Amino acid sequence: MSGQVLVLNTGSSSIKYRLIDMGSRRAVAGGVIERIAEDESVLTHDGVRTERRVADHEEGLKAVLAAFAEHGPPLDGVTAVGHRVVHGGSRFVTPVLIDDEVERAIEEMAPLAPLHNPANLEGIRVARRAFPGLPHVAVFDTAFHSTIPPYAYTYAVPREWTRKLGVRRYGFHGTSTAYVSRRAAALLGRPYDEVNSIVLHLGNGASATAVCGGRSVDTSMGITPLAGLVMGTRSGDVDPALGAYLGRVAGMDLASVDAALNKESGLLGMCGANDMREVWRLADSGDADARLALDVYGYRVRAYIGAYCAALGHVDALVFTGGVGENSPRVRALATTGLTRLGIEVDPDRNTAESAEARVVSPEGAEVAVLVVPTNEELEIAEQTAACLGGA
Repeated sequence: MSGQVLVLNTGSSSIKYRLIDMGSRRAVAGGVIERIAEDESVLTHDGVRTERRVADHEEGLKAVLAAFAEHGPPLDGVTAVGHRVVHGGSRFVTPVLIDDEVERAIEEMAPLAPLHNPANLEGIRVARRAFPGLPHVAVFDTAFHSTIPPYAYTYAVPREWTRKLGVRRYGFHGTSTAYVSRRAAALLGRPYDEVNSIVLHLGNGASATAVCGGRSVDTSMGITPLAGLVMGTRSGDVDPALGAYLGRVAGMDLASVDAALNKESGLLGMCGANDMREVWRLADSGDADARLALDVYGYRVRAYIGAYCAALGHVDALVFTGGVGENSPRVRALATTGLTRLGIEVDPDRNTAESAEARVVSPEGAEVAVLVVPTNEELEIAEQTAACLGGA
């Protein structure tokens, strides 16, 4: 596929976008509009910042198009629009050309991702009106995990829940994990289908995924993005009976518990800060809560690494990505402490060397290569969009 793909990632109050040239596989422009429907919205287009109120997503996309018109580049080379959609359920396991039926299906899956799918769908509808002559493709975060075997995705709950209500492990961060695991194999100079890797996507949201020969075989997030690792504001794994307990002893309803576990827990709940840089600063200043939060965070990551070593049988690479995984040597060291018996360790000098490139941070000749691979979800969405249209 030639030309350019406009990639849109629409959130509840934001639109992130990148214009990807498919010839060079590079972003030629991009930006984000934030605080949509608030008193003052902010549009940043290739470093140029504009502040004004944007009432809704339709007006937001119009502002994005106006920024392209004013600051460039022109959009006359766009041949397709690729959309990030968080939850595809069991139905969408590959990218799909969007039509009215696909829109309805994405809407029907909103209960699985109530914070994400409605916003993603709004972006699709707005963009289809803005670009009625272009093909639009949905790329699903859950799709990469469609290869997880039933014994790994099935919860031990009543069969009616799994068969009628879709209760199972789906996993997220799949678009990022697909890109990163493929880049890791290339960095090792080995065929993708011969490499077993554990991908740690560590940001404000965080997940671990076991990738066996290019196929996801287990992942830490579940039916929602709440499960698994400790995150910025999300708890990760807790006792499933916690909601019932809090209802009995604190009078909390399920909606309150759900909101607290998603928005008031994780690092924020433990020490009052969800930015990892601030958590380290607090810990270094002697804050005991911050130190405990880091210990809990690191322990949970190491526990999942160990579990996925068992799931994979052998591991060729441990891969760090995401804002924290890519930029925090201290987190990488914390996450690998005590794993030398598994062949996993980082070289202190390589780990702390500053670089924006994909790189090896384990010692020379290490049994398991520890890698840092910057993610590029926008390029992956553009690639999958092109592949979908090429197949069509």
